[in-house]
Amino acid sequence: MASVIPKVNPKIDITGIVLAGGRGSRMGGVDKGLQLFCGTPLAQHSLGRLQHQVGAALINANRNVPIYESFGVPVWPDALADYPGPLAGFLTGFEHCYTPYLVTVPCDTPRFPDDLVSRLYAALTAGQADLAMAAALEEDGQLRNQPVFCLLKQSLKDSLIQFINGGRRKIDAWTALHKTVVVPFNLPHDDPRAFFNANTLDELHSLEKT
Repeated sequence: MASVIPKVNPKIDITGIVLAGGRGSRMGGVDKGLQLFCGTPLAQHSLGRLQHQVGAALINANRNVPIYESFGVPVWPDALADYPGPLAGFLTGFEHCYTPYLVTVPCDTPRFPDDLVSRLYAALTAGQADLAMAAALEEDGQLRNQPVFCLLKQSLKDSLIQFINGGRRKIDAWTALHKTVVVPFNLPHDDPRAFFNANTLDELHSLEKT
């Protein structure tokens, strides 16, 4: 009798992590994830957009952990010291992910698509890839990869550990080691500012008005 292959549920089998562990250097060193967007902290806003797209969610933060915990999900700091960058957040996600897939989003891009995860998942499975990365049109009309918006197979954890332990930190250098599918978010109904990230308080206030 042939074995039955269990059907993967693209929502329940994905854990989402909001990356809020940076220094906030371009915002004057403030904790970026706690800056208000339309009256709500950026990280909480991003968490709300992410939670209905995944089965479980958590936050990566290195400061003000009790405040982030008040958002109602587990909060984990980087396992590595000195704010080593987004890949440290990826690793934090892997270390606390108990599902086959992990999806990452930054805290400073509050308008990312409501169908982000489903489109990444569809492309990853169709392309039999290890990871799926979003790409979006920027103001100059060029389609550019958005590597912090990434759906990853949990099986990539060991590769990431080896990469980081080798002293390497660049996302693009690590993703290039694996079969990657790039997912363009440039359909007519897509928000042209969906992937606009607020690096300064002026940019954040400008985004609120559009």
